[in-house]
Amino acid sequence: MGIFKKGNNWYVDYYLKGRRKRKMVGPSKKLAERVLKDIQVKTAKGEYLGIFEEKKILFSDFFQKYIDFSRTNKAYSSFKRDVVSSNSFLPEFGNKYLFEIIPQMIEEYKTNRLQVGVTPATVNRELSCLRHLFNKAIEWSYLIKNPMQEVKLLKEPPGRTRYLRTEEIESLIGVIDSFPNDTKSYLKPIVLIALNTGLRKREILQLKWKSIYFEKRKMTVSITKTNETRIVPMNETVCRELKKMPRDQESEYIFCNRKGEPFGNVRKSFDRALKLAKIDDFRFHDLRHTFASHLVMSGCDIRTVQQLMGHKDIKMTMRYSHLSRSHLQDAVNRLDMSWTPYGHQRDIRENNAKDEMAGKPNKIRIKE
Repeated sequence: MGIFKKGNNWYVDYYLKGRRKRKMVGPSKKLAERVLKDIQVKTAKGEYLGIFEEKKILFSDFFQKYIDFSRTNKAYSSFKRDVVSSNSFLPEFGNKYLFEIIPQMIEEYKTNRLQVGVTPATVNRELSCLRHLFNKAIEWSYLIKNPMQEVKLLKEPPGRTRYLRTEEIESLIGVIDSFPNDTKSYLKPIVLIALNTGLRKREILQLKWKSIYFEKRKMTVSITKTNETRIVPMNETVCRELKKMPRDQESEYIFCNRKGEPFGNVRKSFDRALKLAKIDDFRFHDLRHTFASHLVMSGCDIRTVQQLMGHKDIKMTMRYSHLSRSHLQDAVNRLDMSWTPYGHQRDIRENNAKDEMAGKPNKIRIKE
């Protein structure tokens, strides 16, 4: 047994069950020495050599297996993102064996992507896909260790939080009300549902009548970004809009075309409404931001907003936390009217002033 260097990489040379094995470790000599020592110990114990007996498969071949898994088990939007990621993954790693990919290669991949103008957020989504891919490789006994464990995600700028002000919402709904009935009949309830539930466009367009429970004022949403079912509360606005919707007896979908199929998109009519309402820099998904923003500004706590939005990670919800700062002063001011001495004195002053205006004597006097 021993180690040797070839090119820029160190290799371990050992025998397993009478057969000679040579495996690349990487550019670190110290790591190669530790690997060799580990092999010697495990060989003495008769243990399986783990990572050094990984299945020999090219990244490109394994990626196809992963895509097949993604198509079956992930939400459609997530599957599409995985397919798009292949355009960047395969040129970089496609001709390498899975076990040959080391953290240094992934770091170089990050650098290369940034240099061609890809945003940090996009690179991070690609790295997340790569991490999951390697985790599946471990689960399916192709790898022992995930090289992404030593790779950090890039720092991202704060997420987009464009939302509609109250007057903008009124303007948008007013414009939609002026549309012909065949457009208004579907666009208005879709927009109002988005504003009052925070559902994504695809989730709204895929709503089914059997998922609506008017008595309980709830709906179940089964086509979500995370491919899970969740319960969404409905307020009076949503209930009224849904009850006014004409029901196609031949279709299970609430928003469907003449063939009974769910709407594919409402972008054209929505963009037209935005233009007429003179609302710039806005897209349908921002209705979801509007829902969350107004909840926070009304005093709703972040944990509740997280649940209503269906966020698994509180970090996604924290992007709205800054909107509550202008309301923090109002929150502490309420204490003036409750248990603090100054609050009680202000109550007394206000009551005395009312009594004086009414010509009544003051019941309580304050010692200044």
